[in-house]
Amino acid sequence: MKTASELKKHALSGSPLPADLPPALQALWLDIAGEWDEAHTASQQGDPVEGAWVHAYLHRKQGDISNASHWYHQASQPVCTDTVDAEWDSITTSLLHKHS
Repeated sequence: MKTASELKKHALSGSPLPADLPPALQALWLDIAGEWDEAHTASQQGDPVEGAWVHAYLHRKQGDISNASHWYHQASQPVCTDTVDAEWDSITTSLLHKHS
């Protein structure tokens, strides 16, 4: 998958999680597929900075802004003020570009 919309489409279609995705992208896939707990676990694997960014997003989506703020700091990212959908697209696009 080369774009966030392709990844989202596949996740929503019920396709199996691609094993070749880095853990942070696996977490984003799992989140879109409605598997928040699994996404949370996956975000804590692999690259710590990428994982912290996704971890921040997940806690923000959950409504835990205090915890999210900590993880944004760990990822050297500003606290996001976009919609969670826009943030998902932004993080996914950035990570797909990094891993292409």
